[in-house]
Amino acid sequence: MPEPFAHEKGRLLFAGPVDFVKGVVAMSGLPAPDRVEVCFAGRSNVGKSSLINALTGRKTLARASNTPGRTQEINFFALGAERYLVDLPGYGYAEAPLAVVAKWQALLRDYLAGRQTLRRAFVLIDTRHGVKAVDREILTLLDRSAVTFQVVLTKADKVSVTVRDETIAQVQDALTKHPAAYPEIVLTSSEKGDGIETLRAIIATLV
Repeated sequence: MPEPFAHEKGRLLFAGPVDFVKGVVAMSGLPAPDRVEVCFAGRSNVGKSSLINALTGRKTLARASNTPGRTQEINFFALGAERYLVDLPGYGYAEAPLAVVAKWQALLRDYLAGRQTLRRAFVLIDTRHGVKAVDREILTLLDRSAVTFQVVLTKADKVSVTVRDETIAQVQDALTKHPAAYPEIVLTSSEKGDGIETLRAIIATLV
């Protein structure tokens, strides 16, 4: 559990206004870098939209989809006047045309490498599957971009305690190879609400 001060700061931040700002398909469309940003990355169908909706307490803020690769742009949401929450396109999408995938990957690289106000990337990993090859690619990209990242395990309620502990051990082992990794792993369930308050507190206390 977060410290009481951080918990309250997180509660207040996410109890305030959360508004969709814009969807960006090119670096030229990024909003002004005038506030702290956090971004969420994860392979398709990892539960990113569901987690963002649970975090913000708004059921349809981020559009969940059963179609991999549906989110084709970088979506910016304003958390009050001092934070951006950024939803990155899902990666590992086999359904999309190669040219589209290449365009998304280039935009992702440019954003991660060039956004000075980005304080942390939250990389979502499905607790049922652990770190896959496509996840390792994004972790390496974050290292190269010198962006501090933190792993968030999703769908933790869908597995047994044994499987969960095995996944945590596998993720911890993977993180030892990445200098940009923040050591604490956040275990979440969008359905049960597990880990949501912790994540809110982390986002609210980044400066």
